This record gives sequence, structure tokens and C-alpha cells, in this order.
Amino acid sequence: MRDAAAEDLADVMRIERDSFPSDAWSESMMRDALRDGDAFVAEDERGVVGYGAVLAPAGSGDADVLTIAVAAGARGEGTGAALLERMVSVARERRAHRVFLEVRADNPVAQRLYETRGFGIVGRRPRYYQPDGVDAIVMRLDLEEVP
Repeated sequence: MRDAAAEDLADVMRIERDSFPSDAWSESMMRDALRDGDAFVAEDERGVVGYGAVLAPAGSGDADVLTIAVAAGARGEGTGAALLERMVSVARERRAHRVFLEVRADNPVAQRLYETRGFGIVGRRPRYYQPDGVDAIVMRLDLEEVP
């Protein structure tokens, strides 16, 4: 894993479009996330196989997982967990008390990943993901309770 660079945008967008065919972020949105958040890519001999970005302003108390995805061929190998752990680590370094994220209600694999890392459900946003009209489940990790 390493910090994302501008040169990673094409690889990140390939994974983004493959992972979220109906509601992928635009290149402009992803460029902003990679620039404005703490962004990371996971890579191996296949190249970039995952990415994530977290927004954790120092002193705010809260952090937000902006985006995270793993290439289909690399799923189940611990890449998503490693990316998530890196983002939580950044939030801790910035003295955040809580980390928030939204996950599609129709993505039980991602929900399980977050639950096994201590995130709990705190809300639901009806029809958040468009154009599919899928609800977002809002999850929170309270960092004071996690070693």
C-alpha cells in the first residue's frame, strides 16, 4: 500500500467503473477525493488492485471514508481490510473520535467488512444511491472504544 498519486487516476477509475457500474464517481470527483483526502492505493504484481480515501481534518473530531473499492480479481485477499485499517489509522493520527461511512444496502459483503472492523449502523439514507434508488446504510466507528 502507498499514497495515491495523480498518475493512479486511470487505474482507480477502472476499478471504480467496474465496481459501481451504475453510480461510479466521475473522474473529476475522484481526482478531488484523491487530492483533498488522504488517499491510498493497494498494488501487487497485477498493478493497482484497490484504493481508498478518507477525509480526516485535524481537530474536527470526525473522519469520513470518502471511497473504497477493490478490483474484482483481488477481492477476498484482505485488500479492502488493509485499506480500511490504513484509513482508520489516519483518522486516529488526526485525533478523530469517530469515523463515518455510507455503504449500499445491497452490498452485504462490504457491510460485513465494516462490522468486523467495529463499525455499527447509526442510520439509513433512503434512495441515496442513484440512479438505482438504493438506500445507504450509515455506519460509525467510535475510536475511543477500539484499541
